Amino acid sequence: MSAVETEKIKAALKEARERSKKRNFKQSVELIINLRDVDVKKPENRIQESIELPFAIDKKVGVCVFADGDLALRARRAGADLVLGSAEIEALANDRKRQREIAKSMDSFIAAAPLMPLIGRVFGPILGPRGKMPTPVPPTANIEEIIERQRRTIRVRARDQPVLHCRVGSEGMSDDEIAENIQTVIGRIARRLKRGIKNIDSIYVKLTMGPAVKVEI
Repeated sequence: MSAVETEKIKAALKEARERSKKRNFKQSVELIINLRDVDVKKPENRIQESIELPFAIDKKVGVCVFADGDLALRARRAGADLVLGSAEIEALANDRKRQREIAKSMDSFIAAAPLMPLIGRVFGPILGPRGKMPTPVPPTANIEEIIERQRRTIRVRARDQPVLHCRVGSEGMSDDEIAENIQTVIGRIARRLKRGIKNIDSIYVKLTMGPAVKVEI
């Protein structure tokens, strides 16, 4: 049995939709989890999780692949938004502005394992603090499947404040889909906490421009 009842999550989502004014763009649905009795300033309590959601967020997720040769070719065919080979990575070594642009515009990074030392040297200072270091894969990996999984993966972090804030859906998704995504995140975070759900003080959902609505737990 889930720690939070799905119907309570769906009730909060319904209210969040009703209380959000109509906008001329598709708003994201966001999840806020406030922790209790967790000192995230201690390194062992910092939370940094990559969570694969059951339903892809109905919004473009930028995927960058660092690879050479056949893997790079297959990544392009699979629809990767940006593919950078070793020569291109080297060329960006002193271009911090372009590195920051890539880090900001891309949501997820995948890398051929042999390129990880080079990527760490060139992109590490930019991607590391953002929690976006690439997922290493072997050159023979099924890159199509990995890219699809990355499009369903979100990153959740709590480093300085006991609060987790992440995107779990969009207006175009059903409440059932978003609720299942939320259950996945809550379950993963609860398992990461020493006292499980008891370390969660409160949970809220909201649309991008709307007010936060509390989920009863």
